[in-house]
Amino acid sequence: MTTENINIQYLFTQFPAKSKAIFKMLKMRLSLTVVFSAGMAYILGNTGQIDGLRLFIFLIAGFLVTTSSNIINQIIEKDSDKLMTRTQNRPLPTGVLNVSEAVILSFVTGVVGIYLFVNYININAALLAFASLLLYAFAYTPMKTVHPIAVFIGAIPGALPPMIGWVGATNQFGWEPGILFAIQFVWQFPHFWAIAWVLDEDYKKAGIRLLPGTGQDANTAFQIMIYTLFLIPLGFVPYLMGMTGIVSAIIALVCGVLFLAQTFYLMKECSRKAARLIMFGSFLYLPIVQIAFVLDKVEKI
Repeated sequence: MTTENINIQYLFTQFPAKSKAIFKMLKMRLSLTVVFSAGMAYILGNTGQIDGLRLFIFLIAGFLVTTSSNIINQIIEKDSDKLMTRTQNRPLPTGVLNVSEAVILSFVTGVVGIYLFVNYININAALLAFASLLLYAFAYTPMKTVHPIAVFIGAIPGALPPMIGWVGATNQFGWEPGILFAIQFVWQFPHFWAIAWVLDEDYKKAGIRLLPGTGQDANTAFQIMIYTLFLIPLGFVPYLMGMTGIVSAIIALVCGVLFLAQTFYLMKECSRKAARLIMFGSFLYLPIVQIAFVLDKVEKI
């Protein structure tokens, strides 16, 4: 058997596992959530008829940059991922993909994504997307094992997608993308702390520190409640700024109150069950409010 035949045979035998691993490295659920948030803001910021092709390119660009940062995150955390039950079956810890392959994949997706932003959207959106990638991959990721301030650092790139969406549509900064950023920034604290509460035992195996203070206690529950409380007035600001109508403000108010009620239960119980309810509640809050903003959008002439 020739070397060429061996290489072809290797390619065909490894391709299914490699392709499945690459798909897993993209973290599709997380990436699509980020892209959804950016897309909603893009539609909200757009005036007049939406260019479907440009919106599609924007979503693809955002997806590629997001997956690039996700892959870098997994490269940096490949050793700690081996220690946690939740992550030990990822492609790098299991060896299905090696670091060189992951680096190439991250480079290609990142470069293509930024290229699309620069050439088909605008340079401001491209700069924000690149900043988000750098902050998430090289600031938030290594800080997770150092100090709980990582949640604050991670909340910055985590809140940039709606700003990127607005700037991508308008090529302008201002109060509007600022308030969209603020809502998603504040939302991330109850969201991530609830996740960290549920997964605290697993995180400790890898030395990851995300919960504030002493961890799973009334102090952490109180802080989760405070940040959730801030979401209620913030949800009204787009209406007050003339970005959306009163209906979406009411929807944001109701969602905020329901979200807040879950934090009171956590303060009372201080349990994983209560934290899990907040985690799922946070997954519902953001898309519902963002969809409401878009459907109740006020057209500006």
